[in-house]
Amino acid sequence: MSLKEVNEENKSTRIASSSELNSWKRGFTPQAEIWNGRIAIAGLIIILTIFLISNLIVSG
Repeated sequence: MSLKEVNEENKSTRIASSSELNSWKRGFTPQAEIWNGRIAIAGLIIILTIFLISNLIVSG
């Protein structure tokens, strides 16, 4: 694939605005994937915090 063909393909894609990426949409959309990642990271932080606090309390 030549560089010209790649540039032509990239012209057809549209850059999403930040308000569009933060909107709450159902289905397999880029917005859903972004929210899924945010919620997964929040859950991971909560679990690690609980783990660290419980170890501090138990170990004294």
